[in-house]
Amino acid sequence: MLVVDMSTVPKKFVIKPFRAHCQMDKEQAQNIWKSLSSAVTEIYNKNASLLSFEELYRNAYNLVLHKHGDMLYEGVQDTVYTRLRSVAEQVAVCPDNQLLQEVCEQWKQHQVTMIMVRDILMYMDRTLGSVSSQLLHNQYLRYVPQNKKMAVYDLGLWAFRETIARHGQVRDRLRKLLLENIRDERLGRLIDHNCMKCALYMLSELGIDSSNVYEEEFEVYFLKETCQFYRSESHLFLSQNTCPDYLKKVESRICEEMQRVPNYLHANTRPKLRHIVETELISAHTPALIESKKSGFCDLLRQSEEKMADITRMYALCFQVPATLDLLRSALHEHVRAAGQLLLNDEMKDPVVLLRSLLALREKYDNVVRNAFRGENIAQKKVKEAFESVINADTRCASSLVAYIDELMRSGLKGAAEGEVECELEKVIIIFRYLHDKDVFEVLYKQYLAKRLLNQRSISSEAERQMLVKLKRECGYQYTTKLEGMITDIRFSRGAMEKYNTHRDEKKMNEVDVKTARAASCDIDVTMLTAGYWPIHPAIPCVVPDVAASASESFKNFYLKQHTGRKLTWLTSSGTAELKAIFSDVAKHELTVSTYQMCILILFNALDFGEELTMQSITDATKIPHNDLRRHLISLCTPKYRILLKRSKGKGFSSNDKLRVNNSFASKLRRVRVPLVAMKELSTHPNSSHSVPAAIEEDRRHLCEATVVRIMKARKQAQHNDLIAEVTRQLSQRFHPQPQFIKKCIESLLEREYLERNASDARLYVYLA
Repeated sequence: MLVVDMSTVPKKFVIKPFRAHCQMDKEQAQNIWKSLSSAVTEIYNKNASLLSFEELYRNAYNLVLHKHGDMLYEGVQDTVYTRLRSVAEQVAVCPDNQLLQEVCEQWKQHQVTMIMVRDILMYMDRTLGSVSSQLLHNQYLRYVPQNKKMAVYDLGLWAFRETIARHGQVRDRLRKLLLENIRDERLGRLIDHNCMKCALYMLSELGIDSSNVYEEEFEVYFLKETCQFYRSESHLFLSQNTCPDYLKKVESRICEEMQRVPNYLHANTRPKLRHIVETELISAHTPALIESKKSGFCDLLRQSEEKMADITRMYALCFQVPATLDLLRSALHEHVRAAGQLLLNDEMKDPVVLLRSLLALREKYDNVVRNAFRGENIAQKKVKEAFESVINADTRCASSLVAYIDELMRSGLKGAAEGEVECELEKVIIIFRYLHDKDVFEVLYKQYLAKRLLNQRSISSEAERQMLVKLKRECGYQYTTKLEGMITDIRFSRGAMEKYNTHRDEKKMNEVDVKTARAASCDIDVTMLTAGYWPIHPAIPCVVPDVAASASESFKNFYLKQHTGRKLTWLTSSGTAELKAIFSDVAKHELTVSTYQMCILILFNALDFGEELTMQSITDATKIPHNDLRRHLISLCTPKYRILLKRSKGKGFSSNDKLRVNNSFASKLRRVRVPLVAMKELSTHPNSSHSVPAAIEEDRRHLCEATVVRIMKARKQAQHNDLIAEVTRQLSQRFHPQPQFIKKCIESLLEREYLERNASDARLYVYLA
């Protein structure tokens, strides 16, 4: 039997109907608003501590909830406006010296008041003024946006702006006070930064419906007055002070203006303020600062060692205004070019001194670019272009560079450490890079190198090799092939002479009459030169004394046995000799003379005391060319040495002039070196001409034609402009050809039928195999 316990059966669930909403009537709402209005007044009167903010919030909540939001919003608006109108009248009658402070006090109080009111009315800001069915689903919509109203706090800002900030007796006075305070501060007077910051922050905050309040009420006038102030001050200060003083003033002013932004100006004013200050203080006066006679930029460059800080300051200021940097760089370029040209204008300056001056000038302005211009690439390029224009004005710098290297290799590097040698040679290479006419340098360098090697004047063979390595790195191996061959010849000659001396000594030991052998021979030191390497043109050899001829023949026989198939040509015009000369019992000297001088002096051994020889007889006996004979005779007759005496007076020589040995010759030195007098040099000499020598011009023509043929052979045909560009590129390692020069070479090849013009296009060249 089934028994059911009725006590465990659940009761029936009943849903009760929703309790009807009790709508607040208008009179009740008015009473609640009166309490809220009274609370707002107490807040304005600084009695907020007596209020219950929880109760006030609930009252505002109930008003909005029961569809009285409009009454609440309009009531708050009227209360705020009424209060601010009375405050505006109080502020309007405030004297100028208290106005700024009074406005700031009222603004601060208003801010505090509106924050409290906003907190009380927070529900109104975020919900609708009427309750709908959505309230049942807890979906709250914002009252203010829905009804296109301002937020409570923004309402207070707008009311403050319209009643106080833009009051007829406040607006212009406030702006005037702000601008006067800034002007006073610029003139060195102290101002209240707190009031300034408060007032300007107020203007910025009041731009609730527009971002232009701060700009319209203050910034436009501030920027205009700033422009006028610095325009006037800069002209006056620059007219009464030097350029460095003005630069310091500008630097100080810019720093002050930029500090004014965090002190009290709005952050958005910074770029506008900076632009005005930089325009009026820097851009407007950069040309005057560069050209100023009161220590302008060019004058600072001349004194760069002492004025580096001022140059650095000027660059730093111009760096802030990029448009002025081009003026500064151009001024640097022109100054460096003018300084270099001034050095070249001194025609009488020694080549070595000139090159040292150029190196010092380059180091000076390289230091300026590195330190003052922060090593920027554009400034480096400007200085490089200036030096290139100076150095390539003519061939003088190329010849001076060669003379400077010669001085280094002869004595300048004596005792220098390896690092010092490397440093000096690197300076030389820097100048070498500026040269366009590297073929002129090559010709001259070969001549100087030949003299150093043949006369054994180079103090360091290692330095010579280092120099060639650097030149090879700059211009390629072909550029230094002959130069390296010259050094190789010297090294080979030393080895060959060691072998010959050993052979000669062995031969002397086998001589029966050693004394006779010594009397009939002389020591000889021969340097073997490869004909294509050395800048020495073979000349007709002179007639040498028998003893020298015997020694030459002995070496020739030995050498040709060692190296069959070779040919030796004696260059008697380039050798030297050491003679033992006995002028008297007390005057015994060793003379170092040229080979020609030796041949001349040996002739007098066959004469009696006081006997003379004519110039014609010397010519017949030695076969020395007339010009060379005249030069060597003059060298032997100079007043300083006077080894030979000429009967006729004057510097000139004629065929009938008679000479004799100066038996009264005397010198404090036992070893006397008789130098050759300087004659008019050839066109390739450094000081003779500033134009390219004719021989080098001819070499250039051949090189250019060969380059054209090589290019056309590879391409078969080429347009005129393309061919000019490619030839220029390939020849730039040796010299910079002009388009007209290349065109002449092309015309020559066309005439000789290496090339022809295309029948349909005259500017198209075709290679003829």
